[in-house]
Amino acid sequence: MQVRLHVQRSDPVTGETRLQLFELELPREATLLDCLEQIKDEVDGTLAFRRSCREGICGSCAVRIDGRTALACRTPVAELVAEGHAPTIAPIGNLPVVRDLVVEMEPMWQKMRAVEPFLRPGPDCGLDGRETPIPSARLDAVRKESLCINCGACVSECDAMTVSPEFLGPHALVKAWRLVGDPRDDAVAPRLKGLSGEHGIWECTRCYLCNERCPKGVDPRDAIAKLGAEAIAARIDRDRGARHAKWFVTSARTTGWLRESELVVRTLGLAFSFAKIPLALRLFRRGKAPLPLPRHRARDLAPARELRHIVAGQDRRGALGIVQGERALERIDFICSPEQPVGEDEP
Repeated sequence: MQVRLHVQRSDPVTGETRLQLFELELPREATLLDCLEQIKDEVDGTLAFRRSCREGICGSCAVRIDGRTALACRTPVAELVAEGHAPTIAPIGNLPVVRDLVVEMEPMWQKMRAVEPFLRPGPDCGLDGRETPIPSARLDAVRKESLCINCGACVSECDAMTVSPEFLGPHALVKAWRLVGDPRDDAVAPRLKGLSGEHGIWECTRCYLCNERCPKGVDPRDAIAKLGAEAIAARIDRDRGARHAKWFVTSARTTGWLRESELVVRTLGLAFSFAKIPLALRLFRRGKAPLPLPRHRARDLAPARELRHIVAGQDRRGALGIVQGERALERIDFICSPEQPVGEDEP
């Protein structure tokens, strides 16, 4: 198979970048990592990239392929070069480039350390120096998050981090939920309070790119949503983002739709809202914002309210109320019974 691909090269001294075209010949089952290794071994020994396990476990070979982050070792090159396409391979985003496809991971590790990713056991854990047995079902809430391999794909794709580099980011918040959701941890409230401040939970823009790009099905946005739900359940809700989320629920519960004219006041407060009165008047004149009164009320709210009562009766407060993408859990929990062989009658 003939392969053509562009690799982003960078000069560590000047910082200049350029695209270099490579033409290779590989077997059809080759991966992108095979391409990079052939370039380094046979074409240009100065090409810099990371790799270790070749099995999608270590996470070190994450790169951007035509703007999408993926593991080089898990990417079949035949799909990339179909119909003569020459893909562009670049380093992952939101981290400083050291050279070629190698980035400096220390900023990511700093944010992970900032959320204190270690267990703070309660007084009943580890009595007499023994380990604390925990039923498997009680760890279901953090099972996906434990699959993280620290590849940085979610960090690379995070638009919020691109705009605000101080944002903790999906990787660190996944680690934070791994501890907040652990029944053995005795510091849940302090953790949630620290995570609910500036550049924490509520700075996520909910674009879901981290979920889409994660190669292990960790679904970082789900972890962030669980943190937010637990914070609100614990009444740690003074942040603007928390007030914004709470108003969505209140507005839908009372009138069946989002009352946008009240959203700014409820989220940002009266002082900020008064300063924006000239902007609000311009929006009203151009029909871009509804009048706050009379309040519009959706027709036939009874079914929606009944659904809310049903959910409330299930006691789905906090993280239990978050609807998640369960790709990873489906892979873990799938049991092939004798009555249902693999591949038959799958949902």
